[in-house]
Amino acid sequence: MCVCRCKPGYATSVTDGQWVVIEPLLPVRNPRHGGRPLKFDRRLILNTILYVLRTGCAWRHVPHDLAPWDAAYRWFRAWTADGTWRRVHDALRDRVRERDGRDAQPSAAVLDFQSVKSAEGGQALGYDAGKRVRSRKRHLLVDTGGLLLHRVVHSAGVQDRAGAKLVLTGLHTAYPQLGLVWVDGGYVNTVDAGLLDWAARHEGLQVVVVARNADVRGFQVLPRRWVVERTFGWLSRCRRLAPDYERKTAHAEAMIDVAMIRLMAARLAGEDVEPEGPIEIEAARRLADDLNEDQ
Repeated sequence: MCVCRCKPGYATSVTDGQWVVIEPLLPVRNPRHGGRPLKFDRRLILNTILYVLRTGCAWRHVPHDLAPWDAAYRWFRAWTADGTWRRVHDALRDRVRERDGRDAQPSAAVLDFQSVKSAEGGQALGYDAGKRVRSRKRHLLVDTGGLLLHRVVHSAGVQDRAGAKLVLTGLHTAYPQLGLVWVDGGYVNTVDAGLLDWAARHEGLQVVVVARNADVRGFQVLPRRWVVERTFGWLSRCRRLAPDYERKTAHAEAMIDVAMIRLMAARLAGEDVEPEGPIEIEAARRLADDLNEDQ
């Protein structure tokens, strides 16, 4: 039972059900190693980090009834460095997949990137000639349900195919059953189709291009490809991820992990948000159809 001093006055804070899911996965202080007892409860620290993530405020501007900003930032930085966020994320993703009646190891995935303006400068900034902005790119690899498998934040000056290699390198070790990756036409063209050969030779992956219909102008809902676009939509609800406020790419990747941890903890706690409006209802219908086809 949580005995923290946090006040349940913010919609960004974890609920009791979500905390039951997350708490066992967080590191526990071992008193045998010495040091002073923790001054701030881990739930209070997590609620402070989620407040920054969801509202987009600066660390120094968190409310006074949450943890001090410097304490919350130290824990965020420490859990980024030791891989805690990634371990918690992967454990929750496996549980969500198993709850949905699927194997914890995915067999297919979808890859895409998003160019994001940088608001603070820092590491790995570059010029995106297509968008004509100085920014970073977020490369996401998601399963067929939109859950995150891998993410890499890199300079916007890195071309799409080179960025894809950063994501796919070593993937056969982490996901030995993964054999198929859907991408859009930007990763392969008539000049350079080397990504397909590279993925098959080095990672044992079949990369399949989901092509656009050249006869249709404007936005198109592409089979399979819409799943990763919806994941980007989930992330955009966190204002800290709208522009990229992080000076370090590792912190930018960790913020993505934290956003997905919050989403998956809500699902496992039985707090799924019902789709609202025609767009979300249509996305839910398409997902159900795709999952039925996979079974």
